[in-house]
Amino acid sequence: MNIYKSGFSFEKQKNSNSTVILGDSLEVLNHLKTDSVDLIFADPPYGIGKDFGVTKDVFTNVEEYQQWAILWIDECMRVLKPTGTMYFMSSTQYMPALDRYVDDRYYVINRIVWIYDSSGVQPKSKFGSLFEPILMITHSQNSKYTFNHQDILVEAKTGAKRKLIDYRKTPPQPYSTMKVPGNVWDFSRVRYKMDEYENHPTQKPEALLERIILASSNVGDIVLDPFSGSFTTSAVAVRLERVAVGIDINPDYYKIGLRRTGVCNHYNGELLYCDKSRKTSNKSKSDHAISDEQLSLLTNAVGG
Repeated sequence: MNIYKSGFSFEKQKNSNSTVILGDSLEVLNHLKTDSVDLIFADPPYGIGKDFGVTKDVFTNVEEYQQWAILWIDECMRVLKPTGTMYFMSSTQYMPALDRYVDDRYYVINRIVWIYDSSGVQPKSKFGSLFEPILMITHSQNSKYTFNHQDILVEAKTGAKRKLIDYRKTPPQPYSTMKVPGNVWDFSRVRYKMDEYENHPTQKPEALLERIILASSNVGDIVLDPFSGSFTTSAVAVRLERVAVGIDINPDYYKIGLRRTGVCNHYNGELLYCDKSRKTSNKSKSDHAISDEQLSLLTNAVGG
């Protein structure tokens, strides 16, 4: 499936189910074909000062952030198929402005809240923030978007467990033990030294992406993440037998994508390995030497 316009010149590597692209998201998006992607998950910089190595997550005000976000939102919606769905995230302070924009121009299917506990330092002058907003959108109210509700069922913890009878049904019968999730999602954040942890400041949990990909795409569909970072979207898409396309401007994150989606184990002579060190302000992970233990584990894993 060729989703690229002629003249596409960005560095990319791929296998049969994953393409990893190194480049600026907006520039790469401009070189993708219209109506070519089934599902988009976008987790852009939030404008709250995070260190992404080669880019500055700093905006003067909400208007500047909104102007930048509108550019990639519109480009994403251009490449999204008429039957496609896009999910995107942002900070609690900037999402309201983006919500107003997409609500006027496109169609908001759901406003989702991802909640989590936090063991980090909380402010003493206000309530701490323990959620992040997600918008689920498509082109219009008439769009025939995918929603595989049967693939994302969760346990119904109320009536079914208490063996209550639903008298609204004919004949009356016990409440179902499974249900479609609501729009408040409780997933733990990715913590240091967890199995899925990567050296990235805003990594999203695999469980969150699994729900999105199962619900809004089918086997063989193209799943795009224009701000791939730790490449969780691509990794989960590959595991679920979708075709992943991930973009990132940071060469270190590009290498995470190559390794994490199984495209290759070496890049320019460098053995790619999962850096489990804590995210720091270091310019790149290349400053960290690989330990003998890590090298031994990697050698055994790749059969070298």
